[in-house]
Amino acid sequence: MRTPESKILTREQLTRLAPLWREAGKQVVLTNGCFDLLHVGHLRYLQAARQLGDLLLVGVNSDEAVRRLKGDTRPIVPEAERAELIAGLECVDYVTIFPEPTAVELVKIVQPTYYAKGGDYTEKDLPESEAVIAYGGFVVILPLQPGRSTSILIERIRGG
Repeated sequence: MRTPESKILTREQLTRLAPLWREAGKQVVLTNGCFDLLHVGHLRYLQAARQLGDLLLVGVNSDEAVRRLKGDTRPIVPEAERAELIAGLECVDYVTIFPEPTAVELVKIVQPTYYAKGGDYTEKDLPESEAVIAYGGFVVILPLQPGRSTSILIERIRGG
């Protein structure tokens, strides 16, 4: 069994491996997110993403990127721990932490067959869509799990 740590790639490792995946004809699925408090909605979403192709790569937003996106009280869990938790899931093949505000650079490096996001987005809302379509990839919007989100979890913890 692979350890979660062995599934976490640096940008340099990813840059080296992505062309090899393409040359081998792998249908790579890329998704990304904060994954601040892991919940069943995340698990179901990642399992659905994995079903799209041969290999699932998950980009995890860095701590600084999460602060820019979600505010000063986030993330709750540090980036290294969030990456390790995601890498520990059976459906996830690789994880990488990225510092940019969007996953456009990851898309350009990996050129996945499928770029997947949850149903709280539309293809036209995603800055990554243009990069995916430019090389012939596909954007896939996966259904959300109703009532399952980190924000709802945080609110419940705070007693709201």
